[in-house]
Amino acid sequence: MGSESTAELPVSGVIGKDLIIDGWFHERGVLWPGQAMSLKVEKVLYNEKSLYQDVLVFESANHGNVLVLDGVIQVTERDEHAYQEMIAHLPLYAHPDPKRVLVIGGGDGGVLREIARHPGVEQIVICELDQGVIDVSKKYLPSLAKGYDDPRVQVHVMDGNKFMHENQDSFDVIITDSSDPVGPAAALFETPFYKAMFASLRTGGIICTQGECMWLHLDLIKPLMNSIAQFYTTVEYAYTTIPTYPSGQIGFIIATKDRGPCKVAARKPDSATADEFKYYTPELHQAAFVLPAFVERAIKVHS
Repeated sequence: MGSESTAELPVSGVIGKDLIIDGWFHERGVLWPGQAMSLKVEKVLYNEKSLYQDVLVFESANHGNVLVLDGVIQVTERDEHAYQEMIAHLPLYAHPDPKRVLVIGGGDGGVLREIARHPGVEQIVICELDQGVIDVSKKYLPSLAKGYDDPRVQVHVMDGNKFMHENQDSFDVIITDSSDPVGPAAALFETPFYKAMFASLRTGGIICTQGECMWLHLDLIKPLMNSIAQFYTTVEYAYTTIPTYPSGQIGFIIATKDRGPCKVAARKPDSATADEFKYYTPELHQAAFVLPAFVERAIKVHS
């Protein structure tokens, strides 16, 4: 995940290393009251304030290096593939021939790494607001940040909303790898941002955004999906399981412009690429859209 504000906000008062008590990092958040996630810390590798947020990296006992922004876990090396592969490959394999792909946020580079597995993609553009996240990821999360090494990648350290307004009808797939909807990322969960993505999509294009947790955030997910259904052709919800995100699950809002739904892949990975995946499979692609009954009822879209 990354930081991608539409307005420059003051740095939060969180100090990451203060959340480490008796050798354990404790993640508590306003979006998941009454519960917490803890990881045992071997060593603090980095903790500084960037221009936008508190950035902490620590070596954990059994989850590898961990990136934390404003006190919230963004990446652990142990399970990051469950998120990175799904947020990238659900829209990319649903599209028959994606050529230009835009990533909003995603400063750790993991989504870039996954997009680069698609040889037909000709241009990969990333807009990440916080240069500090990029720099820290390149130093401490090289298995993700290697995504920056692909020659098709173009990096813009800027507001992604502004970039999209300047690049209309330009991209086949837009992926928004955002933090939770508090602080710098709050605007990315509002209808105007989805309208900006729609305008930046080519006909037949697909967006895929971090869609929060079905166990915690149906009150955020439902109104947003209903709102954007007024202008997107299809709006769907899919999910992945990932142990170190709140409640062990996170979803994706997937919407299209002048084309059908995305639950059936238009393409499949070749055998060599499939062998590289740790999580995504063509079967899991379709299964990710099968929702529990309570979620299906709650987020039924009314266009």
